[in-house]
Amino acid sequence: MLKDGLTREEMREKALSVLFDTDVLVWYFRGLAQSAQLISQTPLAQRFVSSVCIMELIQGCSNKTELRGVRDFIKENLQIIHFDQNISNRAISLLQVYSLSHGLRTIDAIIASTALVRKTLLVTGNYRHFDMIKNLEVMRFDVHRRVNGSTGR
Repeated sequence: MLKDGLTREEMREKALSVLFDTDVLVWYFRGLAQSAQLISQTPLAQRFVSSVCIMELIQGCSNKTELRGVRDFIKENLQIIHFDQNISNRAISLLQVYSLSHGLRTIDAIIASTALVRKTLLVTGNYRHFDMIKNLEVMRFDVHRRVNGSTGR
């Protein structure tokens, strides 16, 4: 469920663009059914990822096979949003407001500002990293949510 009460089905009906946070993609690469289902149920034209998320995924690879898998998956399944001056300026503003009070980190500020500037829905399991940011539409990705009778563990 979204902050404003939308379900995934309503999200698709409204044709919202979706920005996937790094953790959702990490769970995909770990084989979690909920992540794969969420990504596949989002129309291809509405699937986005920030370039900083790709950098985090690359940094998490332990060999060339994993790196190739990440690169191929991104190329075939997601559109990349590179941060520009507008996104950078918004990230700086977010850090000025939330870094001391809520511990907002640089990467999360860039991801949040990307969603705000591009007017996308942010899907993340790290809801607490973002829940204080005004006007940011966030869908909570719950790793332990049941899908087809499975907990995904």
